[in-house]
Amino acid sequence: QVIFRALSPPYSAEDPYSAEAQQQLKITNLRVRLLEKQGCPCLPVSPVNPASPANQLPQPLHYAIYDFIVKGSCFCNGHADHCVPVTGFKPIKAAGVFHVVHGKCMCKHNTAGSHCQHCAPLYNDQPWQAADGKTGAPKECQSCKCNGHADACHFDLAAWLASGNRSGGICDNCQHNTEGQHCQRCKPGFYRDLRKPFSAPDACKPCSCHPLGSAVLPLGTRTFCDPSTGDCPCRAGVAGPRCDRCLPGYWGFGPYGCRPCDCARSCDPLTGDCLSSSSDVAWHNEAPPFQAALNESEPTWGWEDEQGFSALRHSGKCECKEQVLGNPKVFCGMKYTYVIKAKILSAHDKGSHAEVNVKIKKVLKSTKLKILRGKRMLYPESWTNRGCTCPILNPGLEYLVAGHEDVRTGRLIVNMKSFVHQWKSALGRKVLEILKRDCN
Repeated sequence: QVIFRALSPPYSAEDPYSAEAQQQLKITNLRVRLLEKQGCPCLPVSPVNPASPANQLPQPLHYAIYDFIVKGSCFCNGHADHCVPVTGFKPIKAAGVFHVVHGKCMCKHNTAGSHCQHCAPLYNDQPWQAADGKTGAPKECQSCKCNGHADACHFDLAAWLASGNRSGGICDNCQHNTEGQHCQRCKPGFYRDLRKPFSAPDACKPCSCHPLGSAVLPLGTRTFCDPSTGDCPCRAGVAGPRCDRCLPGYWGFGPYGCRPCDCARSCDPLTGDCLSSSSDVAWHNEAPPFQAALNESEPTWGWEDEQGFSALRHSGKCECKEQVLGNPKVFCGMKYTYVIKAKILSAHDKGSHAEVNVKIKKVLKSTKLKILRGKRMLYPESWTNRGCTCPILNPGLEYLVAGHEDVRTGRLIVNMKSFVHQWKSALGRKVLEILKRDCN
């Protein structure tokens, strides 16, 4: 009797799923060589005289194997406890017994393959590993975080190393208008519907920006809305979440935005005709440059026809306190963090706040934020209860503005504590003198 064990010492005590043990276990061919000749005991021998010449004749030589049994098992890397015949295999029946070669593992631990040699399609967030035959740890494949928008993912070594060996899964073919490593954001042209969980198939809604009033973003040829709110980037003088109407005080909705009214008050949004007899104030002499400003408002909008941003255009509604530069100590006591000379180019009503696009012509003071000459946005945060902003900032005019910086957001804030006055050279010289002499 001859017994051959594939995993014999010194490997029998090792992990059967280790690379060394696999070299011994994965046998594909078994050859038996009969090297020693032997006589056949079946030939008769004379019991009377065993040494007779008849018994000395050469006896025929034979080779014989009485019984040959080969047993094996599926190799499943420790990720299965049974296996089944491979597809297309037909069992062989011999002597009433089916001889079956079971070649396909019934994988567990989120693995796949004939030998459970790789992870299942959606479980490639970490490298595949064989189970630990010593400790019994299954070392399961981990699922990728695809937010329910992908059916498969692949392992990426660069992503794995960048995450500190925590996550390396890249979602494949993100569905439902999503994109990203984890299908974690809406595609350009779609925005997140905050009323639904992001895992919902319809969590990303198509943008509904008006083709005329919406602006094309820089370095692009298409108009996209804010992927987190759905707000559209509007052309100059255009308002509304879809950029489909003129701001109060603007008219002529078209492919270049809306033009400012040549009136102290509102004008007809279609014709530009002044709606008030008090049209003798030339508050704006040139059209503002057509700027594409990306909306950053809250998801909910409360647009009203009379919402505006100019006290001058709504002088019958707004009452803003006139500011006077008096005691230098009072001015210094306000501790303004920026003082600038700015020309108002345009303003954008965001429903919950206003944004004023300005061209900074001179920087008299800046503290923590780096303020350069050129175009920048001011953020008025004080609103009267009649729907307009104070202090007054009217397009086309130049102002001396002293206010406070919001370092966290990088914004220049304008509110009722700010000093805002129409620019005059004498005023600029006086403020600069106060800053140098009294505020240090």
